[in-house]
Amino acid sequence: MTVRMELSRIFIRELKDLQFIELQEVDGERSFPIAIGLPEAQAIERRLKGLEPPRPQTHDLLASTIEALGGTLEHIVIHDLSDNTFFAKLIVKRDGQEIEIDSRPSDAIALGAATNVPIFVEEKVLEQAGSEEPT
Repeated sequence: MTVRMELSRIFIRELKDLQFIELQEVDGERSFPIAIGLPEAQAIERRLKGLEPPRPQTHDLLASTIEALGGTLEHIVIHDLSDNTFFAKLIVKRDGQEIEIDSRPSDAIALGAATNVPIFVEEKVLEQAGSEEPT
C-alpha cells in the first residue's frame, strides 16, 4: 500500500555537503527527512520557485525528454529503504502504458516539483523511516 506524501520543507545549508528535504503525509501526521546533495536541493528549490536557468539543467533535460517521447510523469513512488538509502521510481505514462524508471528520490522530486507531481511512499518505507536513526 502506498501513502500520499508532499514535500513540506527543504533545508539548504550551503556550507555543508548534505541537505535535507522533508516529506509529510498528506492526510496524516507522519513525516521523515531524506538526505540529498546540494545540487539536488538547489534544483528542487529552483523548480519550485519557477526560476529558469539560462541553459537547461539535468532535471529540465529529463522532463523535456519524457515529453518529447510522448510521455507524462504521472507520479513518484519511494518504494524501498535499505541501509539509510531511499529508492524511488518515476511512473511515466506513454500510449496508455505505465513505465517504471529507477530513480533517486531527490532526482524524482526535483523532476516532479515544477508540475506538482504526486509523491507516494510505500507503507513499509514509512514504518522503517520512522524507526531508523538518521545518519
